[in-house]
Amino acid sequence: MLGQLSAIEEYNNAGALMGTEMMESEELNAAIKAMPMVQRAKTMQKLVGNPFPSKGSRAEMEKHFPELQKHIKDGLGKGELRLADTVIYSIKAASSKTIKMFETQDDKEIGLRNISNAKLPKNQSMLVSGIILLAGVSADATKDKIIATNYDKIELFPAIANGEFSLKANKKQIVPDTSNNLFKTSNLNLVPMGYYKLSNPRLIQDDVLIELTIELGTMDGIAANTYIFAGLHGTITTP
Repeated sequence: MLGQLSAIEEYNNAGALMGTEMMESEELNAAIKAMPMVQRAKTMQKLVGNPFPSKGSRAEMEKHFPELQKHIKDGLGKGELRLADTVIYSIKAASSKTIKMFETQDDKEIGLRNISNAKLPKNQSMLVSGIILLAGVSADATKDKIIATNYDKIELFPAIANGEFSLKANKKQIVPDTSNNLFKTSNLNLVPMGYYKLSNPRLIQDDVLIELTIELGTMDGIAANTYIFAGLHGTITTP
């Protein structure tokens, strides 16, 4: 218990992380009394509330602490895991009307994707706060050229902009079939290029299948060697 209390100083929503049922336990009281004075004061501040609350996707993640799997909660409580900003991304060719951005045969490759097998690794659960969609035309189909491609706003690719996307995790719908026009950000000066903020952020647990699918109504106007960059932005648990 004392180790868990020491670790919660990183998290503003400590009550949700530890479980409110622990707040009245004799074990909790004993652990707090055993702390040095300064550490005790910091821990109590975390337990009763923080005057400087977290912001952005980190704050959203803290709201979802109760949904985390037990081994993730235990890792956070013991200080073995922490929260970090991340973008999980993948690049795929726009060579058909259906483009699966994450597939089970995928391997992690720098510049192409940063997860393998369309799953988050063990102990990495992610709160998806927003989605990024960009496109570019590679000089050719070699890996080096694909990685070196300039990925730009999808307004430049009307057939892609007028398509649809969906996002699932473990076969559960996070975003249903929705127009890619949401990623048109040219006139939104305060929004990163190609970024769509989810109004209802959702948690993806470790070791479950991630399915981000792009559906196009036509291939008209899509040049050879056109590639799509898709990213899931948010907060992740990590060692």
